[in-house]
Amino acid sequence: MEPALIGVRLASAAIGPLLKKLLVSDGPGAGLTPRSEKIRLSSLVSFRGERRTLTEKDVRKLAGTLVGWSVEGPGERSFPADETEAVTDALAASLLALGDLDMDDVQAVRLGHTALARRLRATAPAPDGLSTDSARYLESLTEWACLHILEFFTQRSTFVARTLVEQSRGQGELIAKMDEVIRRVPRADGRDAEFERRYLAHLAKKHGRLTIYGVDLRDAPEKWPLDVAYLSLEATGGPGASRRPGDTRSVPPRTGPRNEDTGTAAPAPDRAEALLASWNYQADGRADRILAHHDRVLLRGAAGSGKTTLIQWLAVSATHEDPSDDMAYLRGRIPYVLPLRALTRHGERLPAPDRFLSAVDCPLSPPDGWTDRVLAAGRGLVLVDGIDEIPEAERDRARRWLRDLLDVYDGNRWLVTSRPTAVGDDWLTSDGFAELTLTPMSAAEVTTFVQRWHRAAGPEAEPYEQPLLDALRTTADVARLATSPLMCGLICALHHGRRGFLPRGRKALYDAALAMLLSRRDRERDMGTPYGVELGDAPQIQLIQRLAYWLTLNGRTTMDRAHAESVVREAVPAITEAAGYDPGAVFTHLLHRSGLLREPTADTVDFVHRTFQDYLAAKALVDRWDIGVLVRHAADDQWEDVIRMAVGHARPRECAEIFEELLKAVDEAPDRRTRLRILVVAATALDHATEVEPAIRQRILARTAAVIPPHGPEEARELASVGRAVLRLLPGPEGLDDEAAWGVTTTATHITDDAALPYLARFADHTFLRVRSQLTWGWSRFDTARYAEEIIARLDPTHLDFTIGSDEQAAEFVRLGLRPARLDLRAGLTREGVAMLRKTLEGAQSLQVMGELIGLLSPFLARNELRDFTLRGHPEGELAFLHYLTRLTSLNLGALVRLLETDWRVVAAMDRLRDLVTHARNIGSIPESLRLPQVRTLSLGHANTSLPLDDVARAFPGLRSLVLLGRSHTPLDLAPLASLPRLTSVAADGTKVTGTEHLGPTVTIIT
Repeated sequence: MEPALIGVRLASAAIGPLLKKLLVSDGPGAGLTPRSEKIRLSSLVSFRGERRTLTEKDVRKLAGTLVGWSVEGPGERSFPADETEAVTDALAASLLALGDLDMDDVQAVRLGHTALARRLRATAPAPDGLSTDSARYLESLTEWACLHILEFFTQRSTFVARTLVEQSRGQGELIAKMDEVIRRVPRADGRDAEFERRYLAHLAKKHGRLTIYGVDLRDAPEKWPLDVAYLSLEATGGPGASRRPGDTRSVPPRTGPRNEDTGTAAPAPDRAEALLASWNYQADGRADRILAHHDRVLLRGAAGSGKTTLIQWLAVSATHEDPSDDMAYLRGRIPYVLPLRALTRHGERLPAPDRFLSAVDCPLSPPDGWTDRVLAAGRGLVLVDGIDEIPEAERDRARRWLRDLLDVYDGNRWLVTSRPTAVGDDWLTSDGFAELTLTPMSAAEVTTFVQRWHRAAGPEAEPYEQPLLDALRTTADVARLATSPLMCGLICALHHGRRGFLPRGRKALYDAALAMLLSRRDRERDMGTPYGVELGDAPQIQLIQRLAYWLTLNGRTTMDRAHAESVVREAVPAITEAAGYDPGAVFTHLLHRSGLLREPTADTVDFVHRTFQDYLAAKALVDRWDIGVLVRHAADDQWEDVIRMAVGHARPRECAEIFEELLKAVDEAPDRRTRLRILVVAATALDHATEVEPAIRQRILARTAAVIPPHGPEEARELASVGRAVLRLLPGPEGLDDEAAWGVTTTATHITDDAALPYLARFADHTFLRVRSQLTWGWSRFDTARYAEEIIARLDPTHLDFTIGSDEQAAEFVRLGLRPARLDLRAGLTREGVAMLRKTLEGAQSLQVMGELIGLLSPFLARNELRDFTLRGHPEGELAFLHYLTRLTSLNLGALVRLLETDWRVVAAMDRLRDLVTHARNIGSIPESLRLPQVRTLSLGHANTSLPLDDVARAFPGLRSLVLLGRSHTPLDLAPLASLPRLTSVAADGTKVTGTEHLGPTVTIIT
């Protein structure tokens, strides 16, 4: 039956008063006063609340009358007569659902009668067993009833006033949004858009191909397309750095003395620390997706780990008009690739935005002010490569340069790369940067790289692929070397070039690689002598290592071409084999044919990779026997690899002298951190030595053992870099206090060798939460099944967040029957992995989850018992899933989660919510009329963001504790909090506060 026919049979004059019984009258006004702010449909119906005039029985009677009248008259019935009672019950249920809708009358009218009817049917229990005709009839009758209900709403005295207010607010929001769109859109004259098209095409061409060192076969290309050569690695933010899992994020916050007035415990400093740790915690994930989760990232990685290649990949991905789904977050971004080694090659000041392009020798000239407009609109992708490649004395200046840019330009995405020890922990944390680390290549990633290498190298390389894969699985020495793309490329090339045989050890590997690049490269390609110069390996190395020596001694990775040529010219007469050639021709030959040097710009020279510079600088230092230079730089992160490689070049007596001098430097070190760094360099150099006296080895290891257990995660990482040798020095668990046990397990979880697993298993029964958190985080670095059986299955689950970051780990949870109450789900899970965890999820009480997983989890969130929920990163789409989390007492919305007005209304409806964590910028989107009196503890991230404390005091009248997460350079006035009658404590993370005299004497200030 059509709605129009129903309307004919139900005369409005007769049926209007009947339906009007569903509603109650309300007084005049716009509904803005505190008394009226919570008037929802549930308050406007006459069968709910204090003004109840109808019972549910009366509503069913009303529905029966509607059904009866609508079927009266001539013509065939629209549904079977024996289903009349069922139709009546279903209509009554739909009408009763009016009281369950979370909206007011203005919102209902805006929705429209059809959508309102659809919402009612979705809210009401689904009718059971109705025929198709009855279902269609019920749909039409409900729509017709909703049409009358909305008509009544528009006649209410408050409706017009409320509508005008809503329109005014909507127009204000629309104007603000349009202003933002205008600000972000390129200039109307089209010059910006046209330049951006040319600039992106230039970047795609410049960075779209990748040199894979060692691919020098006759038919192999010198460069591969980036999309073929790029291998996505993993970045981790686990407990190797401060304020990450295993630090304080999982520690149940301890509380201070109980407040007798409020009956609640005031947070002690430990609680504020735990909240801050949770706020700053960064999860694992694919390296090329880190900027999807974090606006600002400091990414650490060892030499050859793929940092620069990642920057190329991000820049090229941003140039695509239609990027892949994984990289869609870069759509519309304008990349700026800023290698610091090039920007400071002459000691220049780091460039202002208008010089970003000229500083990297981009041949294009942008319209005046273009870069400023891009960054001001928040459209930039700023990729700063190589903090470690500028002298240590210049790094603070680089940080100030970054801070100046960050203060002016908000909304862009920033990536800064560095070697692991070049800058300390939290170097950029106060500026809102997540600190992540590129992990060594896993066995699966090494396999993928080897397969791609052989496929790209051509048919002649195919027979060598499987033998190399077998060698990587069975030969520990080879597998230990294959931890980065650079080393994997060299291993592949040498394995092929030597017909299936590989040199043993890192030094032998580099020597063979140099021989391949220096001479075999041209010989196998039939290049002849294009510059009239033919030199053997030894004289070329002697000349090139002079350049490496100068660069390393001066803390540089780039030098002027003219200076480089002068260094070679001065050295040529002393090299017998080269003395007969023109020095200029020798330099040109080395630059273009050695395979070790390149010209990043027309007037500069550098090494194709920093590793080769370090290796040859070490050889030059040993040849010159500049041992004093080595020791003076023993604590300099730029010299760590140089010292290790110098030990590899040295003869036994020279090697012993280097170690003796390093131990003297340890004794003279001014502080523990410097002593530890030198000791670690010495200990890691032991494996590079061809021969070392046992007594010296024992002395070094004994001195290293003296700084065990490590003090904090940074020292733990340093010790782990020694490798499996340090496992023999780690004590416990017997005789260790809790902090020491955490330190040694942190060290062992960073030693990516299965030899660490038996040691870690000894701590599986440990009671300290930080130790257990460290162990669950370390799972991803070891064999999944073995680690699960020996460690994960034995962990005490009390207060412990179990980390699951892959389908393989999910399968082990199911196989072992693990059902912990607290879960931490990472981005590596797929739909299949989430499905495997169905029963585990349904029983979980606490859940931490990456935003990109929300779409997979929504079906399970509707059937959960969650009390505690943490969201890391904003999910695609809105936060509609929060509707399912009605039982939450604690909600943590990470730094990147943006809340709209509609989201705040959902949060406000969580009447059990007591603890809320969010970013300060979200406070501005709370509707003026909205209150969240149930929230007792509010934690706000605010690094370099203003804190709207007036809005906080208004929206959270029941607040008892405020925790401010993130340091601010400007003092914070707490006076607006004086209006909060129940406030007992304010915790600020190093931010200076004022206005405390306005607060009550019982308010504790924790700084």
